[in-house]
Amino acid sequence: MIISSPSDYREAAKRKLPRFLFDYIDGGAFTEHTLRANIVDLQEITLRQRILRYVGDVNLTMELFGDKLSMPIVLGPVGLTGMYARRGEVQVAKAATNRGIPFTLSTVSICSLEEVAAQSSQAIWFQLYVLKDRGFMKNVLERAQAVGVKNLVFTVDMPTPGVRYRDAHSGMSGPFTMQRRFLQAMMKPMWAFDVGLLGRPHDLGNISTYMGRSMGLKNYIQWLGKNFDSSLTWSDLEWIRDFWKGQMIIKGILDPEDAKDAVKFGADGIIVSNHGGRQLDGVLSTAKALPIIVDAVQDDLAVLVDSGVRSGLDVVRMLALGAKTVMLGRSTVFALAAAGQAGVENLLTMFANEMRIAMTLAGVISIQQINQSNIWCVR
Repeated sequence: MIISSPSDYREAAKRKLPRFLFDYIDGGAFTEHTLRANIVDLQEITLRQRILRYVGDVNLTMELFGDKLSMPIVLGPVGLTGMYARRGEVQVAKAATNRGIPFTLSTVSICSLEEVAAQSSQAIWFQLYVLKDRGFMKNVLERAQAVGVKNLVFTVDMPTPGVRYRDAHSGMSGPFTMQRRFLQAMMKPMWAFDVGLLGRPHDLGNISTYMGRSMGLKNYIQWLGKNFDSSLTWSDLEWIRDFWKGQMIIKGILDPEDAKDAVKFGADGIIVSNHGGRQLDGVLSTAKALPIIVDAVQDDLAVLVDSGVRSGLDVVRMLALGAKTVMLGRSTVFALAAAGQAGVENLLTMFANEMRIAMTLAGVISIQQINQSNIWCVR
């Protein structure tokens, strides 16, 4: 299929992937209302078109946590990325490096911290879940620092996994999962050969390294259910703040009061996120939550955002709503599944081109100039 827009990668990924993997990355919680609202609410943000303003040298570069980015995008953490392409996390990290932006490795990645860091020429970010096993958390933090990670993304909106009916229907969870996944994989021979056979081991690399034994996909759902910690509070994070030497970014903020608590805690940044609509269905879309939270924290910390971003135009919309930088999740994985590292790099090129065109027509030449004055209605 011909790829002419970022959205084409979703259809290409759907054709290539077994159903259980496509539905896992494409789906959301319950009836997926928030998943849809993330996209619709963002696309309803109305930009102001300005004319006869100097826009001869549009510049996408910016600084974030002391690093220069080629554009205001960070590739966010996505679990099991290595199941979507052979050693997928390594491919995405290389694509991010080539495009001059950061890549964030998930706790539940297929490739370990050590494998990804060894094949990336720039420092990666690392995302950590709230887990009951504090020994694992300390171990993985030490390993992250040892490979040069400076920015820790601490995900706090998953004290328990959301109800994801699509996963039960597709075979990611529920009865006869192994048999259903095997049959689906046989229907996708290109994936079965490239990833299923040549992409081994299919371990949860960061967890397997700690436990000293294989933790594959068959253990994934069960392990998550047993280890997420619903008793965690802000005070429980203090030892991580004291232990971690770099930046600490709290991911999963949707309420302005929680954002203020993050400031009091001493976080360096927050990520306005509803986990892509995969946790509590019916909550605010990030496009609606973002300006409220930006108003609440002002310039006390860096505000990033994810969920619902499907184009470079969407990135501009999020910046106009007050975000400093935007994180990509699903879009990256669709491109990876469809065309590997080259697909991710092409996706980012498309996003950059779309941003330049949108900024030119909006009459701004730098990321720093984008703000609420560029939209007709904030809420």
